[in-house]
Amino acid sequence: MEKILIVDDDADIRRAFRRNLESEDLQVIDASSGEEAIKKVATDRPDLIVMDIRMGATSGLDTLRKLRELDPRLTIIMMTAYGTTQTAIEAMKQGAYDYVLKPLDVPKLKTLIAAALKHAHDMRLVVSYQPLLTKEDYGEGIVGKSEAMQQVFKLIGQVSMSDATVLITGESGTGKELVARAIYHHSKRIEKPFMAINCAAIHENLLESELFGHEKGAFTGAVERRIGKFEQCDQGTIFLDEIGDMPPATQTKILRVLQDGEFQRVGGNQTLQADVRVIAATNKDPERLVAEKRFREDLYYRLNVVRIHLPPQRERREDIPVLVDYFLQKINKSRPASAKVKGISQQALDVLQKYNWPGNVRELENAIERAAVVAHGETLMVDNLPAEVREPKIVVVPPEDVNAAIDAAVRPLFVLARKDPKLKIVAAVERELIIRALAETGGNQLQAAKLLGTTRATLRKRIEKFGIERRVDIR
Repeated sequence: MEKILIVDDDADIRRAFRRNLESEDLQVIDASSGEEAIKKVATDRPDLIVMDIRMGATSGLDTLRKLRELDPRLTIIMMTAYGTTQTAIEAMKQGAYDYVLKPLDVPKLKTLIAAALKHAHDMRLVVSYQPLLTKEDYGEGIVGKSEAMQQVFKLIGQVSMSDATVLITGESGTGKELVARAIYHHSKRIEKPFMAINCAAIHENLLESELFGHEKGAFTGAVERRIGKFEQCDQGTIFLDEIGDMPPATQTKILRVLQDGEFQRVGGNQTLQADVRVIAATNKDPERLVAEKRFREDLYYRLNVVRIHLPPQRERREDIPVLVDYFLQKINKSRPASAKVKGISQQALDVLQKYNWPGNVRELENAIERAAVVAHGETLMVDNLPAEVREPKIVVVPPEDVNAAIDAAVRPLFVLARKDPKLKIVAAVERELIIRALAETGGNQLQAAKLLGTTRATLRKRIEKFGIERRVDIR
């Protein structure tokens, strides 16, 4: 017979577990405190422990730590009514098998317990990995109670104490850098530097120097030696944001650092070494970048050791009330008591939950901050929300194959634009599209306008603007 120990200072919760779980094959024992739980683990040797995080003198997290010190093979599920980043990451970091939110979903809980009991059986045969047990005060704003975000929290907790390379994917504004900082904040490299580099924001000619440094005279303007981020960040963590925009030459050097820990400064011949954990992120589809030969396949596999995907806000609308409350608390910290915003009307919350949030969590935070500025009372109303949120425009998203064609055409144009700052890329592209549409339709302006998705009158104005009518070779 298998045995489960329920640890909770609420007698009703303990009775509910006994009522729902106890059977001929499963014995349920309980404890009302962390101290009692430690004693019962020694005397009753349970196969599984289900424990509340918030209890009396000894919290669930403290008890978890002590139990893991006693026996790293213990399988422990944590319970909490507060699905915060802190408790989620700390529980997983300290070796919890999983955690569940109150109120408990009994069918899901039974499924989880069955899996945990199997895991406990396997743990008797295999020695488990015990992460470094430390206590840190972490307060970054990764907020969410949705299933998708709970999975993100669990992965952060599981990966943080290793040195594994992590690839974070997700749309812009979903909080990829926050996740990278969370991993760092809970890692054994916490006392060493953390540096974030946006690969898309630095010109490709300068990115290599930014990462690896350069020697004096390496290029025009290199008047002295510069130490790069990898040297500065030895023993620490580097976050490479928008790595999908990294030029091929730099990709090769990053691959060498990941493989051997070695690199050279630009213009130098001395091989240097650095022990740096790399966390990378991209808002693009990395598999598609590899398929299109725009990203090295070997580098992709080096980065994609652990993958954390952040869902867009539209796929976790249930988190909006929690996020609104968090942002209001954040805003109120810098406001006098008379100007604090205490809540939001149900009508305004309904509007927020219906909106599609193309800018994701970042856009939601901006909307709440703006609403708080213009609010006349202590409650946010519908009229305080930005107009685009109250009355969103319908945006037609082009099919995937159109996106692919545009994506393939745009990148070479951006390369040209970087080489020639005088190039007016929008005008050049528009002019060339009109010329080609006229050639495609034999000079028929009506058909060309339809092909371009515009009107004949608009097309004529553009033809006159660019002076291209007589230059079209019509055959």
